[in-house]
Parts: sequence; C-alpha cells; structure tokens
Amino acid sequence: MIDNAQVQELKSIARKMRLEIVKMMGPNKPHHFGGSLSEVEIVTSLYFYKMRYHPSDPQWPDRDRFVMSKGHSVPAQYVALAFKGVFPYEYLGQLKTLGACLQGHPCMKTPGIEACTGSLGQGLSFANGIALAARLLRKNFRVYVLLGDGELQEGQVWEAMMNSSARKLDNLVAIVDRNHLESQGSTEDSKPLEPLRLKWEAFGWHVLEVNGHDIKQICDALDTAETIKGKPSVILADTVKGKGVSFIEGDYRFHNAPLTPQQYEQAIKELEAALEGEN
Repeated sequence: MIDNAQVQELKSIARKMRLEIVKMMGPNKPHHFGGSLSEVEIVTSLYFYKMRYHPSDPQWPDRDRFVMSKGHSVPAQYVALAFKGVFPYEYLGQLKTLGACLQGHPCMKTPGIEACTGSLGQGLSFANGIALAARLLRKNFRVYVLLGDGELQEGQVWEAMMNSSARKLDNLVAIVDRNHLESQGSTEDSKPLEPLRLKWEAFGWHVLEVNGHDIKQICDALDTAETIKGKPSVILADTVKGKGVSFIEGDYRFHNAPLTPQQYEQAIKELEAALEGEN
C-alpha cells in the first residue's frame, strides 16, 4: 500500500502537471481544459505509482497498458509521458501544431500512446481486446482505460462492459472521470447516468468509488483492483471539471475553449501559487 511520503511526492507531481498542461495549451487557441485538468491525479497515480512501465522502452512487451478513451483529454497524458522521459520535453510546446508529434487526440505514432481514440465510446472495446490478448499470450500485464462520464452515454460502452464481465477480464481496470459535465452542460440534464454504481454492478463489475483528486484514495483503489479475481474492476472517480483553476472549475464552457491572455495569466498565477504553497 502507498505510504505518506509517496502520496506527498505524487501530489507534487500532480501540481506540476496541472501547471504544465495550461502552459502547453497557452492562450488564444481552443483546448480541452476542463477534462484535462479534472483527470490529473488519476493519470499521475497510474504513471508514477501503479503501472509497470519502462520509459526507455515504451514498447516493452510486458508493460502495463493505458488507453485514454476520452481522447480529447490527452494533454494530461502527454505531460506525464514527457515527465517520464518517453519523448523530449520540448514536444509539449508543439501541441496541436500541423505535422507535430502531439495532436489534439491520441495517435499511435506518438511514443507511449497505445490507441487512437477520440471518437468517444470505443476505448473500452479496445481495452477488452488488449486484455484478451494478454490472456491468449499468457502475459500478466494489466490494462487501464480512462473514460469520461459523458462518454458513458455511448451505447458501445455498455456493450463492451457486458463483454468485459462475460470474459471475466480481471486484468482490466476502467476508471471513470466523473466530473458531472460534458460539452453542453450537466451529464444528468442530457442522459442521466445515476445510479451509476448500481449500473456497473449490474453489468458484473467490481465497483470502487473514490474522490478523484485524493491521491491516496486513487492509489488504494488501484491496489485493491489488482486483488479482484474473476471480474473486471471499475473506479468511479468523483472529480471537478477544470480542477485547479478557479474560473474554469465546474464551468462546462471550458470543455473546449480558448483562454484570453488575461485568463491565461490568471490561470498560471493560481497554479504557480499552488506549487509555491507546498514548500
């Protein structure tokens, strides 16, 4: 289980990641600020605590796999991969630039990316295939897939959920970034998801619920999921869309929007203050 020193280290990484996400996006260009900021602690816990991963060899056959199903939020994964040294830190400044390595949605040409995603609803199906391949190859790597809660309104997700449990994919962990918002407003005003825990349980999954910004809760849930046999596990992570920037938090309008230069400066100031506060 994770100790307090590890928790503090991961919290520091998460703060640095938030700052870097906003820096790489910059002002005057539409970006997916909301979902990229809400998932930071989840991505941090996976890459810097749980997953078996060799940054110098991102194609290592025995590595754990991570599928960013909510592909529009890939900037957080890009920052994690840069921090791990999978590709040069300088790549971050080329986000969404024509011909650059880091595009607005995941592409398998990018080192460290396991799946091309962005057309929402497909990631869990893809992760099922990887988990089944591990079984056929007699490999013991684990598969993690991060879904958005708005994405759960896609029918393919529920079909994939049935297949995961039918195949008893206990090497698969789904994580839901439950920030309660999508591009046009509240998920519950669109296609209500609740009671979400009961729905996943009815589909044969082991369900864990956490505060999606609490590093210890996330890591403990990832540890617990590894002990579950005979069924897949899902972690429902309750989060705040746009976490860390006061005027973005809980505002669906920043799902995909530009920041003015003034907003950008305020966001950087708040995130730098959060970093300074840990010292």
